[in-house]
Amino acid sequence: MIMTSGKLLVGLSLAFSAVTAGTFNTAIEQRVQRTTISNQWRNNVEISSPLYPANYLSVPIDHFHNDSLYEPHTEEMFNLRYWFDATYYKPGGPVIVLQAGETDGSGRLPYLTKGVLHQLIVATNGIGVVLEHRYYGTSMPMPNFSTENLRFLTTDQAVADQVFFARNVKFPGLEHLNLNAPNVAYIGYGGSYAGGFVAILRKLYPDVFWGCISSSGVIEAVHDYWAYFEPIRVYADQKCVSNTQKLINVVDNIILGQNDHALTERLKNVFGLPNVTHDDDFAYAISKGIYSWQNRNWDPELNDFTFENYCNNITSSNTIYPETNDLTDTVKELLKIGGYESEVDNLATPWLNWVGWLNQQLVSTCIGSQDYCFGTYNTTFYEQDDISQDWRAWPYQYCTQWGYLQTGSGVPKDQLPLLSRTSTLERESLICKLAFNITSPPNVAAINKYGGFGLSYSRLAMIDGEQDPWRPVTAHANPFNSSAVNRTSTISEPFILISGGVHHWDENGRLANETIDTAPDLLPPAPVRQAQAQEVTFVTSWMEEWQKKQPMEL
Repeated sequence: MIMTSGKLLVGLSLAFSAVTAGTFNTAIEQRVQRTTISNQWRNNVEISSPLYPANYLSVPIDHFHNDSLYEPHTEEMFNLRYWFDATYYKPGGPVIVLQAGETDGSGRLPYLTKGVLHQLIVATNGIGVVLEHRYYGTSMPMPNFSTENLRFLTTDQAVADQVFFARNVKFPGLEHLNLNAPNVAYIGYGGSYAGGFVAILRKLYPDVFWGCISSSGVIEAVHDYWAYFEPIRVYADQKCVSNTQKLINVVDNIILGQNDHALTERLKNVFGLPNVTHDDDFAYAISKGIYSWQNRNWDPELNDFTFENYCNNITSSNTIYPETNDLTDTVKELLKIGGYESEVDNLATPWLNWVGWLNQQLVSTCIGSQDYCFGTYNTTFYEQDDISQDWRAWPYQYCTQWGYLQTGSGVPKDQLPLLSRTSTLERESLICKLAFNITSPPNVAAINKYGGFGLSYSRLAMIDGEQDPWRPVTAHANPFNSSAVNRTSTISEPFILISGGVHHWDENGRLANETIDTAPDLLPPAPVRQAQAQEVTFVTSWMEEWQKKQPMEL
């Protein structure tokens, strides 16, 4: 076993901080968070000592000098940040690279210590790496986030970074070893956007990456991603779903159906949001509860309980917030106007609890004007592009290539949406126009040309969560999208659906002394344990295949 400076000490002490009622994000910040595919609780990781030291590899800003998309071209280089753990390395072991995706890579460091990456490097005597994505964290190719300087932010360029890394990295303390591809087996892992990323990586560069694991990998890019809410509609508590649909329908029937300014103002007043200028901003603000489904996790230390709390509020038959009693008559009148006269008695209390919960979680935490807190039409904000405006990176990616604009308007007309129909493609693409002057739809063909739902390759694993709101654009999209064909799982091409799982639930883990091994309180739960065990099994098999292909030493 080789000990290196890649890891200073054995453990990590982690403190995961969730967004609470006392921490307020503006509507524009919330929009970026809600359209970011990776779970937000993973990005709010505060890492205390001991630390994995950051390392840097100089990589080309522009890998494709023959592509006019990147004109004017440049020969400049930039520092790509990475961290590694070689504690378990033995000669012949792989380098397993976890692609950090659309976030600061330091938030992924826990996976070097616990979770599937850690399990894999232990099982294979490998080196674990967390590799930051260009334009995130400190891996900045350009001096600011101007639209012109963002031209090098494409998935193709970032995939080429990872290939360059595999071919050129020299791990501090291990410089005497040839640990570059193809001399060593490189295996990629990614969750969410990074899952789609490594699937593309495996298909484009099979001679560099021996295998890849795509967890909750988004492999089918779409412009209007109204289907984001479909797994929520199917798998969430059905009373919560029904009440949400009906209450949102009342809001839409008033805003869109009545088209009466005075009536809409009464509606806003009920929620304590009279000074939100734009109706679609108001309707979006009150959708806080439904969006939190994605942040559920099997680990209680990481789980976001917002969705559960939201549902408990709007399904209760008792008034939880006495201060809302004065609104009862107004709420009942609005229910009648909104088309639910026959259900006034059933929906009035859930509505009052909705108002009280939102006031506690959202409205009362606003510091500044309500348009500042809940508005998304602030052109001055979008014009900011200095180096501190790191919010611009992921919107640029979805405005140019990936799409995934989550709308209520796209929901079929014969189905009640969970998000207001005022959330249209026009509204959700406002950031594209105001921040980047992009007025055309994203070029999803630039992503889907690699296979979309049909993307497959030997030693490419597809692992998804049954209840993931991103499932409709993963390999397991069926039955939400019949264009995706369910596959037979094999060692070469694993196809695993985590029962009850949400967003890349296999990625995180617990230390050995934190696990619970007695039913019914298993931690990790059985479906996660099974998925992680399968990953160890097939990666071990992949490495056996690798060893057989190596020339025999004399």
